Amino acid sequence: MARLKKIARRSFLVGSAAIVGGVAFGTYKYHQPAPNPLQPGAGKAILNPFVFVDQSGVTLIAPRAEMGQGVRTSWAALIAEELDVDPAAVTVLHGPAAKAYYNSAMMAEALPGRGYDASDFQHSLGQIVGNFSKFLDLQVTGGSSSMKDGFTRMRLAGASARETLKEAAAQQLGIARALLETKDGFVLAPGGVKLAYSELAMAAANVETQEAELRPAAQWKYIGKPVARIDMVEKVTGTATFGLDTRIEGMKFAAIRQNPHYGAAMRSFDASAAKSMAGVEEVLDLGDAVAVVGTNTWLAQQAVDAIEVDWAPASHPETTEAIFAEIAAAFDDSPNSTLRDDGDVDDLPEGAEFLEVEYRLPYLAHATMEPMNATALYSGDRLEIWAPNQGPTVVQKAAADLSGLEAEAITVNTTYLGGGFGRRIEVDYSNRAVQIALQLRGTPVQLTWSREEDMRHDYFRPGAIARYRAAVKDGKALMVHGKIAAQSTTQEGAGRMLGLPMSGPDKGHVDAAFNQPLAIPNFRVEGYLAKPMIPVGFWRSVAASFNGFFSDTIIDEMAHTARRDPLEFRLELARAEWEPAAQVLERVRDMSGWSGQTPAGVGRGVALAYSFGTPVAQAIEVIDRGGDIAITKAWIAADLGLAIDPRNIEAQLFGGLAYGLSAACFGEITFADGMVEQENFPDYDALRMPSMPRVEVAVLENQKHMGGAGEPGTPPAAPALANAIFDLTGSRARELPLNKRFSFV
Repeated sequence: MARLKKIARRSFLVGSAAIVGGVAFGTYKYHQPAPNPLQPGAGKAILNPFVFVDQSGVTLIAPRAEMGQGVRTSWAALIAEELDVDPAAVTVLHGPAAKAYYNSAMMAEALPGRGYDASDFQHSLGQIVGNFSKFLDLQVTGGSSSMKDGFTRMRLAGASARETLKEAAAQQLGIARALLETKDGFVLAPGGVKLAYSELAMAAANVETQEAELRPAAQWKYIGKPVARIDMVEKVTGTATFGLDTRIEGMKFAAIRQNPHYGAAMRSFDASAAKSMAGVEEVLDLGDAVAVVGTNTWLAQQAVDAIEVDWAPASHPETTEAIFAEIAAAFDDSPNSTLRDDGDVDDLPEGAEFLEVEYRLPYLAHATMEPMNATALYSGDRLEIWAPNQGPTVVQKAAADLSGLEAEAITVNTTYLGGGFGRRIEVDYSNRAVQIALQLRGTPVQLTWSREEDMRHDYFRPGAIARYRAAVKDGKALMVHGKIAAQSTTQEGAGRMLGLPMSGPDKGHVDAAFNQPLAIPNFRVEGYLAKPMIPVGFWRSVAASFNGFFSDTIIDEMAHTARRDPLEFRLELARAEWEPAAQVLERVRDMSGWSGQTPAGVGRGVALAYSFGTPVAQAIEVIDRGGDIAITKAWIAADLGLAIDPRNIEAQLFGGLAYGLSAACFGEITFADGMVEQENFPDYDALRMPSMPRVEVAVLENQKHMGGAGEPGTPPAAPALANAIFDLTGSRARELPLNKRFSFV
């Protein structure tokens, strides 16, 4: 048992393995270190899969993709906290596709329960379950999980590196390690002796990796404080390398056209016009698509558009109305889940006031600003890919399946992402680059999708319908019964990513609805899964993006039916269920000076949503400008339990609000003749800078466990805005986008 405990204790090198898991449950095999993908070189000490030291200093291998959320900076701060270096002095590289870099936090979200009321034991169980991700090669950025995944792992990696460097210095100086200290990248010895980490690199390579205890919070220098973004200079000066910036000697450029009818075949094509264009070098038949390879991207796109293609028709419903009819038909089947069923939603006392409403939200595109792209080079026995991706091991496995190569023969280079939002967890864009490279052996080729191609071939946020019954009596919430129907991103998106069949109650499908932290005595939420039709996938905040609208709007309607102030109505329910939810509402109330009264021409709305471990309250103010609506002010309060970098969290919440407001006001994907009707930003608009409200953000740290930051700011945005518009106009929006009924300035 002592040996088992020691082995489990050392497993921090690749994943925050809990000692209790290894000892109490005998699950050491699930915690044992995965192979270290980093190879020692001349003058380089590989201290663990996350840190190496050489003559240039300390380098962090960050296996989570940087797509603007600041993960490189925050992970560097976690390493620096224990390693005693300035985060600005840490070089950060994205890690290769490797088991050692599995995401230990994402799978924990799949455990049963509402999340906000999870016990310490349930959180410990989540850590254990999270380690199963290594067997699924789940090296993925998403689910607002990066900080939860890295918080313990990175600090332990830094502490281990620190003590290993100290041990190397102790052996070199012939003194006990306990007499040494570290500061600013140096080991300090008695008598004023200073040894730079870079000087100790070679010696540390020959020292057994040392265990270390983590420093208490009282000693933290970087955690909990703003840290300057280490990628800022690159991005401001234009030297940051995104996917489209990849350049390799001899590289060619490609464009693609795919059947606009999802999943249907390409019958034939005539490329004679394209082949006659100067600079066109290849026209490639990809089976169900056609590609052009040329001397530059613009030429390739012009040429591929000149190809006449006979596409097979769609097998799915061809119009928006027909697709939503299929979603509505899901209500005729038994529910896939009933994850909340408190009290009795049917046997209610006389005198209650009832509501029965239906809400509807559209399919949405990701619309990442950097076009979908990937570069690939096939040499016969090896394949190298450069791609802005959210899952290197997912890209690698898919490429192996396509090429017939072993995964070990495929190198995936992850660049900066010009927006991800879940779109780049898919592998369609990298797979297409691989298909082209396989036909151009020895030639590197960069494939760039046109904006139109991306709009038509996204993995969309599902369209959804919710049917709610609710009741109030004597000013109190009495009953809520919600039924939610949509395609399943879990079954379809996660099924693609993992290559596994997904079944059982779909918790993600009803996220932010069944786990709404409100004490309503009779509360039932049922999830209904529509059949697969349009390709759907993970969109920022996933199903919480539509459930936040459904589950909060019904609360707002109940408050007005009960003739209660909407914020106080929510606050009463939150206080009785979960204090952190009440506290974010209180903070928004105080920041905004909420009084429950608005003058003529001004409207205010509030919303509360819990998703990805974080309760977020938002209040929004709108004003009437000559019949148009201006969104003037917004207030956000979120409780993350522990704010690793408050300023970065503020930025994430601000961005989540902006993304949610854009979708609420303008976002909609519609279908006609089996095809997406929207092609580019002129018909898929976003909130512009002059229309963005002034925003005030408060980051709280009251809840016990750490929540996410990147996605929870999105779900409350649409209901807060719609509730504000109701306060202004008296017109209740139960369908998005809002520009169908209201004009914005």
